[in-house]
Amino acid sequence: MKLTADRIIDAGMAVFAQTGYHGFSVRQVADRLDVHAGSLYYHVPSKAALLQLMADRVVRQAYEAGTAALAGLPAQAGWPARVTAQAVALRQSIRQHPGGAIMLAGSPKTLSPGALSLMERLLATLAEAGVPPEHCGTAADTVLSHVTGYVLQEQSDPPAVPVTAEDVAALHRSFPWTVAAAAAHGPDERFTRSLDLLCAGIGTLIRPPAEGAPSEEPDGRS
Repeated sequence: MKLTADRIIDAGMAVFAQTGYHGFSVRQVADRLDVHAGSLYYHVPSKAALLQLMADRVVRQAYEAGTAALAGLPAQAGWPARVTAQAVALRQSIRQHPGGAIMLAGSPKTLSPGALSLMERLLATLAEAGVPPEHCGTAADTVLSHVTGYVLQEQSDPPAVPVTAEDVAALHRSFPWTVAAAAAHGPDERFTRSLDLLCAGIGTLIRPPAEGAPSEEPDGRS
């Protein structure tokens, strides 16, 4: 079968799922494809370039999922719903790829077109909502970083040492508030609630449109 960039990315994703970031190598990808490592460099010049292509695939899929999620919202949906739709679609998309959150975390640094598209659309959503320009970047970065961090925790390895019933009982006694909070909601509901809190905070930055503007008389005179 002809060696193409898409086949290399497919193999890279499979290897990454097994090895993670630190164990990943072009040679392993070549072995999976049953070709010499040197033949891969015709399509991808380096490990970093391959990782960028892999990350870009993940975030492009996430962007498309976000587009579908936004299209499914009612016409009257407010900006918090639009931000939430994008964040939920992003989380669902990167969870489909083992190590997807790690790829997403590094993709903006490599100027991945997919990651930049995610940021651009989120920035536009916030700007249209009335978030002041000086806060838009921080707000968008906070939302994306929150999604990445949330999925990083979800995709982390389980504890190396098994947790016994006695361990759980001890945790209940020592940290009752923490245990109760952890058990209060499922991961999906906790995620949407966390987005509600983020949007509530961002909303405090939005100034009412009429703030500081001169009032108008009924006949239209200021």
